[in-house]
Amino acid sequence: MHVHLIDGTYELFRYFFALPSSRDAKDQEIAAVRGVLGSVLSMIEQGATHVGVATDHVIESFRNNLYPGYKTSEGVAPELLSQFPILEEALEAMGILVWPMAEFEADDALASAAAKSAADECVAKVFICSPDKDLAQCVSGKRVVQLDRMRNLERDESGVQEKFGVYPHSIPDLLAVVGDNADGYPGIAGWGLKASAQTLSQYHHLEGIPKNWKDWHPSIKRSRALSTSLFSEWENALLYRTLATLRRDVPVFTAVDELQWKGPRSEFAKIAERIKASQLLERAERAIPA
Repeated sequence: MHVHLIDGTYELFRYFFALPSSRDAKDQEIAAVRGVLGSVLSMIEQGATHVGVATDHVIESFRNNLYPGYKTSEGVAPELLSQFPILEEALEAMGILVWPMAEFEADDALASAAAKSAADECVAKVFICSPDKDLAQCVSGKRVVQLDRMRNLERDESGVQEKFGVYPHSIPDLLAVVGDNADGYPGIAGWGLKASAQTLSQYHHLEGIPKNWKDWHPSIKRSRALSTSLFSEWENALLYRTLATLRRDVPVFTAVDELQWKGPRSEFAKIAERIKASQLLERAERAIPA
């Protein structure tokens, strides 16, 4: 079987900015919810059988306690935030297993679900449906891959190496030194993507980098400035790596069979009516497995 794991937060943001506004009878914005439901249903119509969706029910997570500058919901449009609970309820009614994250992030749930799915020998392939660079660390060989559905691009382990210059296990180290504006941590001064990838492709993890820059491998541009910058900010670098490292111990499911889509629940009809999407109910009913 194939498992499809979907970043519901990414999808909701994407549709919020891509679709014109639409409101229900109570003046609640619903366009993005409708877009995500249609997108997930399209995957089922195209053959996806085992599907899970992770969402950031609360944007803040345990990482905000580790680093005050970590991303928050500040600046996110209320019309977008208000659609998260509606989306979660609608997906569950459509028969999809949903992981609404509060203490953890949606990416942690996806990482945990990918690891748990891959541990099942009945699973032939796991698709992590998100282009998010953080999730590249979850890719393994050709069996656990990232799928950018917008670009119809599948990225396996060699694809991660080609794009980022390092293999998946080094992605958290790479993000630690390069930084991540979206997540709110700055990285280490002077460590651009090229220098970081070149160094970590040789040493894999921060601990492997020699403290004396003169001992760096000849294939790497030796730089006293880079060495000084890294080791003078060593504790920060380790903290940033912790922020970038996805958790794989989030409770997501007991058995992969829980991801199998069997059709919508009875309450989906009412939700489809509320979001003015009766066609979604019709499509879901037509897609019910025989």
